Amino acid sequence: QVQLVESGGGSVQSGGSLRLSCPAYGYTANNYCMGWFRQAPGNEREGIARIDARGATTYADSVKGRFTISRDNDKNTVYLQMSSLKPDDTAMYYCAARVSGWCSTFSPRDFAYWGQGTQVTVSS
Repeated sequence: QVQLVESGGGSVQSGGSLRLSCPAYGYTANNYCMGWFRQAPGNEREGIARIDARGATTYADSVKGRFTISRDNDKNTVYLQMSSLKPDDTAMYYCAARVSGWCSTFSPRDFAYWGQGTQVTVSS
């Protein structure tokens, strides 16, 4: 049984930083495409960062240059380092995994496994 468990969310002021963690259980994260999504109230779920089995990364324009996705294969964990946070970054953040090593889209429908989410709140 695959489990993804996000942690690291919280409340920060604008300009601050947070690091989200997503350990994977029952699943070898380094063999597959992993992604981070976020969803604010009233908005659709938005893909913001992904890393494929080779370690290649892709970012949404909204976070490019501020967020970094990485993976620790020994810990079977994917991270999202978030810097220069803005109030618009306030959302529930989700870790997700594909059953393929390739990352071709940010469509949530392409990701088979999801964590429960961790809340990030950025105040001005």
